[in-house]
Amino acid sequence: MLPEFVMKLSLPILLSFCAASAGAAQLTETETRWLQAGAPVLAYAKQELNLPIDIIVQPQAGPNDVPLAMGFADGRCKLVFSMRGNPQAEEVLAGVPAAQQKVLIEAMTAHEVGHCWRQAHGSWHAVPAGFVEGSLQQLASPELQELSKQIRDTRREEAFADLVALAWTQRANAAQYPQVHAWLMQVRQPVEHGSHNTRAWLQLARSATVFDSERNPFEQARALWAQGLLKDGQ
Repeated sequence: MLPEFVMKLSLPILLSFCAASAGAAQLTETETRWLQAGAPVLAYAKQELNLPIDIIVQPQAGPNDVPLAMGFADGRCKLVFSMRGNPQAEEVLAGVPAAQQKVLIEAMTAHEVGHCWRQAHGSWHAVPAGFVEGSLQQLASPELQELSKQIRDTRREEAFADLVALAWTQRANAAQYPQVHAWLMQVRQPVEHGSHNTRAWLQLARSATVFDSERNPFEQARALWAQGLLKDGQ
């Protein structure tokens, strides 16, 4: 539940703000930088796909909040910035030269919009038609089965969003594709079958040529994501 006093920006206002750099008094330097970097993705999501996205800026991050996250409520996506008092807002880009940070923030924004696209299309935690799920009944208890299913579902959604980030990068920042792919491979935990270990999918996208620029990034991601399900380990 978000505090009642969060700053809520409509997407048209946000995009106008990013274009003109006006109205920044209420936003921190970090929030402004991230919003401006992500503006091309958000403009595309609104203008080309008509995705229902609200921007929420929290006045204070909670102890477990990540800097950027996507929620869904009342039929709308909520892109939540939790950067104030959150050391992760800087740590996530630690060691990345300042000149290279914009493209990574843009990719992270595309990742979150990928979650919105799945929610808006009613496909959250759903697999393609005809895909046969592996059995979890070999696990010792129903509790472990449920936990394993939650981890698997989360991993799959994170994988789809990572592929959207890469498809978007190929579309908008093709020269930086190797950098973004290498960064994703680094940050995704290598723990086998962890909830954020998307490497089975990232390995399919080592080359930007797997993405067809004739289709939108979300459709491109969906096709490759379906292939990765077969490598995910059932």
